[in-house]
Amino acid sequence: MSALTNPITAADIARAAQTLTGLIRPTAIEASPSLSTRLGVPVHLKLEHQQITGSFKFRGASNAVAHLSPAERAAGVIGVSTGNHGRGLARACADADVRCVIAMSELVPQNKIDGIRAEGAEVLIEGRSQDEAQKAVDRRVAGGMTMIPPFDHPHIIAGQGTLGLEIANALPDVKTVLVQLSGGGLIAGMALALKSRLPQVRVIGVCMERGAAMQASLAAGHPVDVTEEPTLADSLGGGIGLDNRFTFQMVRDLVDDVILLTEAEIAAGIRHCYWQERQIVEGSGAVGVAAILAGKVTAPDGPVLALLSGQNIDMGLHHRIISGEDVDIAKDTA
Repeated sequence: MSALTNPITAADIARAAQTLTGLIRPTAIEASPSLSTRLGVPVHLKLEHQQITGSFKFRGASNAVAHLSPAERAAGVIGVSTGNHGRGLARACADADVRCVIAMSELVPQNKIDGIRAEGAEVLIEGRSQDEAQKAVDRRVAGGMTMIPPFDHPHIIAGQGTLGLEIANALPDVKTVLVQLSGGGLIAGMALALKSRLPQVRVIGVCMERGAAMQASLAAGHPVDVTEEPTLADSLGGGIGLDNRFTFQMVRDLVDDVILLTEAEIAAGIRHCYWQERQIVEGSGAVGVAAILAGKVTAPDGPVLALLSGQNIDMGLHHRIISGEDVDIAKDTA
């Protein structure tokens, strides 16, 4: 691997696991007979959508809040989010009795805004992209608040990496792990944790075709801006930051491949999770399953695990999708 700025290590993830003991919910891994039959190898699902606040984001947020100094706690915390980081951060701050403000773009679904407010945080809406919402964060940071970003932060990456430790401990024979790819905090931490324990495991990132910022950056060889577009996998939207310090290099060095999905393929993943696995999963949470269904996970040489990363979907939208409607979020928001 190339040198990283202030690199995150496997030891950092092990320390995060100790920090998070008693704060987070270790989530189950279950076999999927239907996907195993389809793929021809055992397929398991990591049910992280059953985490506190309904997504994996609570891990990284709780780890970051636990490491705040007394002065940072007193100043209050602010973050930018497409939804799940904001809810996880809001809950982590509420548990620690720290004031929390979350900035979001106009593209974030109302149910995710409501979920953040329900955790006690203040919500600021600005612009039509996560990068534009970041401007509201920058103003508050200039006023003295403490920023905890959604992915490009050592404690966030280490916290999300604890998922990799749980998988490696429970499934030491796993050969391929399908992980959501957005800003890269989740897959960077998981890939580091997994490969520190299981060097031969393949870690594959899965994202939507619309506005896949990390994939565009990998193709360019450096972080680039992309246009954020409406998508069923809304939690995977947003850029990676042109000043990205950690996740771009870690994803480039640790992730073996990237799969991109159409909106119809993502919808099929949501339907499968509900009708075959009896799980309510949001679009971003279902992309690993969707990649298998779409035939884009090829020639696996052993057990496969797909992460179900979140469940915070608008239930009206979920009903439309599982009922077979051909939903296009871009048309809904036009």
